[in-house]
Amino acid sequence: MKSFTHAIGSVFQPIFHLFGAILAFFYGLIPNYAIAITLLTVVIMGALTPFTIKSTKSMMAMQKLQPEIKKLQQKYKGPENRALLNEEMMKLYREEGANPVGGCLPVLLQAPFLFILYSVIKGLANQVLVNKVLVSQPRYIPTSSTMYHNLVASHGQIKAFGMDLNLKPFPISAHGSFVGSLPFFILVAAAVGLQYFQMAQMNNRNKKTGQNVPSQQQAIQKFLPIIFAYFYLVIPAAVVLYMIISTIIRIITQDLMFRSGVSNPAKNGVRAIPSPDAKEEKVEEKPSTFKPQPQSRSKAKRKRKAR
Repeated sequence: MKSFTHAIGSVFQPIFHLFGAILAFFYGLIPNYAIAITLLTVVIMGALTPFTIKSTKSMMAMQKLQPEIKKLQQKYKGPENRALLNEEMMKLYREEGANPVGGCLPVLLQAPFLFILYSVIKGLANQVLVNKVLVSQPRYIPTSSTMYHNLVASHGQIKAFGMDLNLKPFPISAHGSFVGSLPFFILVAAAVGLQYFQMAQMNNRNKKTGQNVPSQQQAIQKFLPIIFAYFYLVIPAAVVLYMIISTIIRIITQDLMFRSGVSNPAKNGVRAIPSPDAKEEKVEEKPSTFKPQPQSRSKAKRKRKAR
């Protein structure tokens, strides 16, 4: 297992050094760890923005295809037709240029960056034992950088705004008291709250455009941030800060896309999909109440005389 981990680490070493160099560059411009991490997050999210737009367009295409997908599901019912149904659905996706997993693309792309940033942050606080004394020896950043010298002087503490961003909320003893750990819990609460806000933003957009949100998707949206909350409690505050900034950027991006019509179903030819439980209302045609008025006898006589 150790050899496998070492092999994976050796593959990522050049990437760690690249991100470490970028982080050290930003710190050299503004000597603040939180600001340097924020600027690095902006660079990463800027690189991911084209994939976010592509993912959103793919989701719009999938929404547009929902009526056709339901028709195919009705046509090929039963387990005996499952293979034929999948074949017809894949054919439909190819013809319309839709990708059923396109909506997951930003999340999947985010995972490697989390791993990379986590490794780089841990490398910044790296310490080695020299003559039975722990000495700070930061990894992945240039030894000639201002960040490297400041980390050595601070014994590996990544301090910004009174917080050591290498620490986690737990254990509280690492902060001296609960009051000292409070800012770390606030960071976690902010990260979770922003994720809920982002999901609410998407749901409100769907409601305004008449799109139904499946109940399973709503359940996932409710519990996913709670799962992430545990994740935020066991990683350094610097990585939580990255998640906060990246979520804010995604919220702004979604808002701009919605305002410009890129993610607006109504502007992309996607009609509202009725709920499967909704009953169709039939409009009964009422018989016309108009009755032709009989002509008066005098008018009828005049017509006969004219003939």
